[in-house]
Amino acid sequence: MDEVEVVVAHSERATLRVGDVFLKVDADRARVDAEVEAMSRAPVPTPEVLWREPPVLALAALPGTTLGRLGGPSTGSPAAWAAAGAAIRELHDAPPPPRSGRAGRSADALAAELDAECALLVTNGLLPADLVTRNRRVAEAAFRPWTPAFTHGDLQIAHVFVDGDGVTGIIDWSEAGRGDALYDLATFTLGHEERLDDVLAGYGTGVDLDVIRAWWSLRSLLAVRWLVEHGFDPFAPGCEVDVLRSRT
Repeated sequence: MDEVEVVVAHSERATLRVGDVFLKVDADRARVDAEVEAMSRAPVPTPEVLWREPPVLALAALPGTTLGRLGGPSTGSPAAWAAAGAAIRELHDAPPPPRSGRAGRSADALAAELDAECALLVTNGLLPADLVTRNRRVAEAAFRPWTPAFTHGDLQIAHVFVDGDGVTGIIDWSEAGRGDALYDLATFTLGHEERLDDVLAGYGTGVDLDVIRAWWSLRSLLAVRWLVEHGFDPFAPGCEVDVLRSRT
């Protein structure tokens, strides 16, 4: 191969692309095991597992392109976004796995984590107190009973591939498991609120928009400090801090 592309890399794990193969390097074997199991259970297209040699997992590249990325322009037709919504609904309607995923944390655990994180954001001077307080209030709507679903747990738009108006696959399943379906929908539309109607056209009914907005605030509040500490920029246009600023 002429080059190795670093897709993402930080202190916890890294993903490289070499030609038509993705190499995921993760020292946490349990996380890799969970990813492979989730892909085997998921009713939607996923990458083919080529081989495993801990700490490396080799996956075949998916055809097509992603729908965009956080902070960048959203691409794809309304029909492609609707197709993504339909695929997410198919996932959520499937029998959930026994493992609790990233989207499956209890309301009490989330509230405690969020309160601690909000305090650090203000104490460390990362965000102004009024912005944090306003979004903490919006986030309250996410703390409610929910029916466990098969969730992806990190359903960023960069993890969904499409070709034309069809979904060719979904990647990065290490956070998958039983969880709140609306967490996935909020993650998928984070920073691209204008695409929510297209996604819901494919996903269908039963979506509380206040909870979607709550997850936008909650996920962003929990992410800002981690992103800064791992070399990412949540202050870039269209990213997490802009999401927080857009909440009234």
